[in-house]
Amino acid sequence: MHRDTDTLEAAALDVAAIRSQFPALGDRVAYFDGPGGSQVPAVVARAVADTMAAGISNRGPVTAAERRADAVVVDARQAVADLCGTVPRGVVFGRSMTQLTYDFSRTLAAGWVAGDEVVVTRLDHDANIRPWVQAAERAGVTVRWADFDRDSAELAVSAVTEVVSERTRLVAVTAASNLLGTRPEVAAIAAAAHDVGALVYVDAVHLAPHAAVDATALGADVLVCSPYKFFGPHLGVLTAAPALLETLHPDKLVASTKDVPERFELGTLPYELLAGTTAAVDFIASLVAGNGDRRERVLASMAAVESHEDSLFTRLLDGLGRLDAVTVHNRPARRTPTALFSVRGHSPGEVHAALADVGINAPGGSFYAIEAARWLGLGDAGAVRAGLAPYTDEDDVDRLLDAVADLAR
Repeated sequence: MHRDTDTLEAAALDVAAIRSQFPALGDRVAYFDGPGGSQVPAVVARAVADTMAAGISNRGPVTAAERRADAVVVDARQAVADLCGTVPRGVVFGRSMTQLTYDFSRTLAAGWVAGDEVVVTRLDHDANIRPWVQAAERAGVTVRWADFDRDSAELAVSAVTEVVSERTRLVAVTAASNLLGTRPEVAAIAAAAHDVGALVYVDAVHLAPHAAVDATALGADVLVCSPYKFFGPHLGVLTAAPALLETLHPDKLVASTKDVPERFELGTLPYELLAGTTAAVDFIASLVAGNGDRRERVLASMAAVESHEDSLFTRLLDGLGRLDAVTVHNRPARRTPTALFSVRGHSPGEVHAALADVGINAPGGSFYAIEAARWLGLGDAGAVRAGLAPYTDEDDVDRLLDAVADLAR
């Protein structure tokens, strides 16, 4: 667990009140699968439904329906900017983080030449590895790998700086491992990359649900995240400085705008999902009572989320640690509340199924962090992952511990 030293003093979350806003929690399932996608509060579902039910058209200034669509887009860009500490004009929406990263990698690779290098890490989700590896292969560019420590699951800054050189064009790094929870020192890694003129592409998908995100403080030239991991609908978000986006020219239709950020958005945007994204950010900002603008309220809420999740995660790790048949894979010092574990004599799939039988969702696998799972010797089967969320309570944790203990006997 980790809380930055400059994090705001955390108010307490009213977990019961938060849980009451999630219709899915009425099924009495304990959801530990938030790292793969959180449950959705009613206010987000209503925002999606209301937008689809309202009169809406393609964006424009003439009809009420056109203006309504335009307002949805403008509001969503501002909401994401408030969440990530960026500016609305730098916010790009896409089908998913994976799709956005593939699109962006192809655009950047158009400017690479033989002799250039890109750096990826074995800690990352494959969506922040494979697009860069494949783009580099097509461009004849060298890929340099940064390895994390197998024992601690830490990605040392030196592991990245050792493979960064004057030829490095881009460093792709996660802000938090979706498999292990590890939170690398991204700001220090970014500083080293910037020293040689490289861009830094930060995957904040797994960080955003658990901690305040500040793209500038992280040193991210480009930062990506996914609203469906923080109570929103299924789509992806990319944010970067507008000045950087102005220098890039992706393939697009002749008739589509050349403006930033729209030049990166192919086709009509899903207005209902953007409305849901705005509602999700507003929901985060409302988790604790407070004053100030939305960015300030987001920071206060995420401080409370970290405090709540830290406490519960200690309870989870301590409980798993008392079970002789359970192996907790790595305990990075700086992490999100994400536990990866195995139960002796049972495959990850068997554990997943056994827990599901008693109303506990904790899946098994590599969760697309295939390089990390292989690096740890877990293979493609991976292990069981249990992630906490603001709606997780002590009863959920105790149910999981009891069920794992029964299975481990």
